[in-house]
Amino acid sequence: MNFSGFQKLTLLDYPEHVACTLFTKGCNFRCPFCHNALLVTETQEKGETYSDESVLSYLTKRVGILDGVCITGGEPLLQKELPDFIRKVKALGYQVKLDTNGSFPDRLASLVNEGLLDYVAMDIKNSMERYGETIAVPDFDTTPIEESIDFLLEGRVAYEFRTTVVAEFHTTQDIVAIAKRIQGAPKYFLQIFVDSGCLIGENLHSVDKNVMENMKNAAAEHLSEVSLRGL
Repeated sequence: MNFSGFQKLTLLDYPEHVACTLFTKGCNFRCPFCHNALLVTETQEKGETYSDESVLSYLTKRVGILDGVCITGGEPLLQKELPDFIRKVKALGYQVKLDTNGSFPDRLASLVNEGLLDYVAMDIKNSMERYGETIAVPDFDTTPIEESIDFLLEGRVAYEFRTTVVAEFHTTQDIVAIAKRIQGAPKYFLQIFVDSGCLIGENLHSVDKNVMENMKNAAAEHLSEVSLRGL
């Protein structure tokens, strides 16, 4: 398989790990606020790509220096070759973190049950009632999202839930609805929206810091740990 981006060192993407980050291309959502828009809209291979062989060669040389690999996108679970690639990464002794939108619960469960994932970060785009609107997929059936939430809540793998908060899409009421839905989760992060300059949508805005604090406090009434990112 080919990756469309390769950050060879990160101290941020994988909590408590010195890691690298791999970006897959393609997504089944069209979130207007996506900060990796070209990985979603440019379906043809353009620009520099990285083969799994070249990535594995790099990881082999960095054993003992790096300890984690973060796989993000796009939506990585769209890639049929992903399980085999992760098996090779795990054989080198690395911890693997997966970022996912949660729309493929069976594929997620398969990777976890095989012991291929050490950490999962699942994006929850909005309250279930506003999902289709938020991801720009009208009439979206949230059943897969709910199944992924329930699977992670079982605690078979370390995980976090997170929501990127955008003024045009999220209210405190929405955040509370999410918090209630994921009760029992050990970590929930509210991420402030930042315009990367390469968005699918236009005229989107971040939420005021004080409003973000209010959202955090409201969510914390239902969860044990709620944190802000990006402030």
